[in-house]
Amino acid sequence: MPSLQEELLPSTPGKFKIDQRGHAVNRQFHRCFASTSTLFLWALFLVALTASYLSFQSFIDSGNRYFTASWGGIQWEKRVRDSAQVHRRPGGLSVLVTGAAGFVGTHVSLALKKRGDGVVGVDNFNNYYDPSLKKARKSLLQGHGVFVVEGDVNDARLLAKLFDVVAFTHVMHLAAQAGVRYAMENPQSYVHSNVAGLVTLLEACKSANPQPAVVWASSSSVYGLNEKSPFSEADRTDRPASLYAATKKAGEAITHTYNHIYGLSITGLRFFTVYGPWGRPDMAYFSFTRNILQGKPITIYRGKNRVDLARDFTYIDDIVKGCVGSLDTAGRSTGSGGRKAGPAPYRIFNLGNTSPVTVPTLVSILERHLKVKAKRNVVDMPGNGDVPFTHANITSARRQLGYKPTTDLQTGLKKFVKWYLSYYGYNNRNNVN
Repeated sequence: MPSLQEELLPSTPGKFKIDQRGHAVNRQFHRCFASTSTLFLWALFLVALTASYLSFQSFIDSGNRYFTASWGGIQWEKRVRDSAQVHRRPGGLSVLVTGAAGFVGTHVSLALKKRGDGVVGVDNFNNYYDPSLKKARKSLLQGHGVFVVEGDVNDARLLAKLFDVVAFTHVMHLAAQAGVRYAMENPQSYVHSNVAGLVTLLEACKSANPQPAVVWASSSSVYGLNEKSPFSEADRTDRPASLYAATKKAGEAITHTYNHIYGLSITGLRFFTVYGPWGRPDMAYFSFTRNILQGKPITIYRGKNRVDLARDFTYIDDIVKGCVGSLDTAGRSTGSGGRKAGPAPYRIFNLGNTSPVTVPTLVSILERHLKVKAKRNVVDMPGNGDVPFTHANITSARRQLGYKPTTDLQTGLKKFVKWYLSYYGYNNRNNVN
């Protein structure tokens, strides 16, 4: 590094007088200024180069997201259109089924497809329970020509795209965060799916042209602390016993608002304890079966004064008949492009079996079908949002939908056990622990 004195000396000695200090200082100033300007220009260049790199990287990332997205593109649109195509059924429906890889969603989608309706499914395949079961249901649907889009009902862009590709006549909204007890662990998931997701879907429906008729899954849980039996649609539902129930009650209020303001045809279905093949592993009958086969104890809750809990268990095939009947009888939405032209139907129905059975009786039936004795652990019901009993009055559904449940618990559980043993590989009794 040259010293300051060396920097002040000329490169050709003899042509500069050292005693002329003013000129030397002035020359140093210009040199420093020129050096600073050069550094500044280099800095600007480096900043520009960095910005260009980041912009290019952002472009690449965006492109990668586009090409790796689970939806979109010409081939994707073709699959959606093909799946939504009505076959062999004049006046058939074209239905968007949310939660299509779920328990009820799979069965409803299959029933619609088998009779010739067009069906497109949407499911986010979350991990609330084993996603492999949902993937297996998806494969089952694909084998019957139902395309299931992997996506979330909170994705407004996805929903808008689906309605742009297909003019759906109906929406069967079954996507939801289920389970009463899990709400105490993850309350946000219930608001995200059951409230925000519902609103996002209704926004897409009210903006569609033509507007579809909407049938959606409420729950018998909305009856909450109601002590009147059987539960009727006219009974009070303002005392929910769980956050899950509260979000379903909120859904009923929200759907009424969209019916009133935008002319959407709305039908809400209050399901009563649905069970059967391809069911949900978090349900009691499912987990009891698993634990009985594995030789593990099962926990059976009882209510106040040691009273057994009872549920209006409803077999999946009966629920499907109610869902399909609701779609077939749903009146038209009256809005267009988000504007209401006149009043539209707003309906709520109970879908149950009307024959409550106690939980210990359920266990006894499972023991007979499995040929294995359960290790029962009976405890008092904790304050986790469960209610002591449910019992459906189905007069309205019977009259307006032609709904008539035909499967008792004994028969339904026999079919479930047969599926369970096959699906989980219990091909003979030697495989049972």
